[in-house]
Amino acid sequence: MTIKQKFFLAAALTVILSTLLLIVFGENGLTDRKRLKARYREVVSENTAIAKENARLYRQIERLKNDPAYIESIARRELGMIGSNEVIVKPLNPVLSDRVSHANNGTDGGDGNR
Repeated sequence: MTIKQKFFLAAALTVILSTLLLIVFGENGLTDRKRLKARYREVVSENTAIAKENARLYRQIERLKNDPAYIESIARRELGMIGSNEVIVKPLNPVLSDRVSHANNGTDGGDGNR
């Protein structure tokens, strides 16, 4: 092999190696493509979640516009409202749960060592 042939071989190998490095690591290369694919999957997942939330909100808006029973349930649950013909009954002396448990423990008449 002559020096001229060795030079062309070295130059060809350098060009091939440089091209390979650009394909793998360059802008729009394989590593960039892999990163973009992962980001694409994230965006698709986010869009799916947003679409589901939008559909849920759309259904809720429609029910708020057209469903009196739904509006009533929201008013009762979130605002504590009652109907016009309903009465709230509150006990004067509410029984505390610990008083009840102590009273039940003392009703067996013994000390538990029988």
